[in-house]
Amino acid sequence: MITLKKTPLIECHKKCGAKLVDFAGFEMPVQYQGIISEHNAVRTNAGLFDVSHMGEFIVSGEESQKFLNYLVPNDVDKISERGQGLYTQLCYDNGGTVDDLIIYNRGFDFLVVVNASNIDKDWAWFNKNKSRFNVELRNVSDNFSLLALQGPKSEEILSKVLNIDLTVLKSHKYFEIKKYNPLWIARTGYTGEDGFEIFIKDEKEAQKLWDNLIQNGVTPCGLGARDTLRLEAAYPLYGHELDDETSPLEAGLGWSVKLDKASEFLGKSSLIKQKKDGLKKKMVCLKINDKVIARQGYKVFSKENKEIGIVASGSQGLTVGYPIATAYVTPEESEVGKELFVSIRDKLVSATIIKRPFYKKST
Repeated sequence: MITLKKTPLIECHKKCGAKLVDFAGFEMPVQYQGIISEHNAVRTNAGLFDVSHMGEFIVSGEESQKFLNYLVPNDVDKISERGQGLYTQLCYDNGGTVDDLIIYNRGFDFLVVVNASNIDKDWAWFNKNKSRFNVELRNVSDNFSLLALQGPKSEEILSKVLNIDLTVLKSHKYFEIKKYNPLWIARTGYTGEDGFEIFIKDEKEAQKLWDNLIQNGVTPCGLGARDTLRLEAAYPLYGHELDDETSPLEAGLGWSVKLDKASEFLGKSSLIKQKKDGLKKKMVCLKINDKVIARQGYKVFSKENKEIGIVASGSQGLTVGYPIATAYVTPEESEVGKELFVSIRDKLVSATIIKRPFYKKST
């Protein structure tokens, strides 16, 4: 019998009535009152997620920035100042994706946040490629609680609870509050809304903050709503839109791939070749023109009944009001506005390629 890991907030989840499931070896809340109400709370007010299962690595040493620039296709030199963050990926030599991650410059070292399901794989990858650099690595994944507060009211509520001014914190930036032993707040998220990810070392402080946020009108949210929210925002999920055989370019993440940066990086030659020769597949956003849901692995066909791709993710678009899916198709069939067909329960269902993302918050 497998013993599931538990985050420091497990008792908070039980108190809130969570339905708990196995996710990446952790006992995690999939929902509380229901996915629809939790999804809507994030879109209209504020929702709170426990993402303490995510992995954290510390990269330090005089060549830490150089090492990270070698590992990732984005330009780590862009976050040369303390308090800056960067979204990027790890790539294999063939351009496929090891994982996607966020790197924060803490001034004296770098904090790297990786996906829960890939902690062991990523840790092995970091260690495999460090020998030529003067760096030290620490896997501190068990040392942090990580809360994600998301939604249009998140700034107002968190400012009140912590008694600080968060208007000065810009997107993909973070700062530290030492009186919380310590606590780091980053303005980022995975829902398509404004929000914050809060790193806390002290377990009791994490539990206290969770309770305080709930008492101030924040809705506890599980993995179910996290997935419907991220899909509407067309954010990639490893194992769906990204995997070992899919490059960031194919995933539509070319903005985060800096082929012209000064340093060499893993996968660079393959990514340059992909861009020069043309991609073999491209990710598209599909509006399903029916009331059925397209699931991962469903086949996609052209109007001429030719199989041209496969669905990566699908669900009901709870905010946009229609079923949505991401899919990988051949580049010649990837034009916005084109009608395609998805095989759903042995029936070809009409779908229209629409502009990415499905949902974008109003500014």
